[in-house]
Amino acid sequence: KPPVLREWVSAGAKLLAGVALFWIVARAIPEDDGVLRGWVGMIGLILMLHFGTFHLLSCAWRTAGVQARPLMNKPLWSDSLSEFWGRRWNTAFRDITHRFLFQPLSRRLSPRWAVSIGFLLSGLIHDLVISVPSGGGYGGPTVFFTVQGVALLAERSATGHFLGLGRGWTGGLFTKLALILPAYALFHPPFIRNIILPFMQALGAI
Repeated sequence: KPPVLREWVSAGAKLLAGVALFWIVARAIPEDDGVLRGWVGMIGLILMLHFGTFHLLSCAWRTAGVQARPLMNKPLWSDSLSEFWGRRWNTAFRDITHRFLFQPLSRRLSPRWAVSIGFLLSGLIHDLVISVPSGGGYGGPTVFFTVQGVALLAERSATGHFLGLGRGWTGGLFTKLALILPAYALFHPPFIRNIILPFMQALGAI
């Protein structure tokens, strides 16, 4: 359906927040804290592109009558890892992996094995695009996505259902901890120092 004014404003606000983080807040961080400066800039870049610009493009397409849903579907609202990875985070990538990876694996193996292999392959792919160009931090992204797979299977287990890991506030807390705690392995210091900081310098952000 066509976006309402509130959605346009929300997308624009995320774009502006990203601009502020990338070009203003990161510059205020001392040079000695290069990793922190890079993380702030990277978060700003994600807000500008994935949450801001791409959301505005979705609004524009839907106003023109094309059903182009937002790439990011309010991921912070997720009450479970299944919801986060399955319906809210980078829906375009999710659609591709679900169609060409998870569904074929599920037909040949059990869903549990399909999830495990899917996250392992995601980790290896991210190592290829993050660690290899960085010249370091090898294995970090694979560790991150392996943790996601293990946590998702734990969430779906009988114990996970008993503890409420896939619903309500306990599910939301579990999801955020599972994503945040190993995030340093995904976006490791070599990636920040060798890719993000030079990129920010090239754009005049620092």
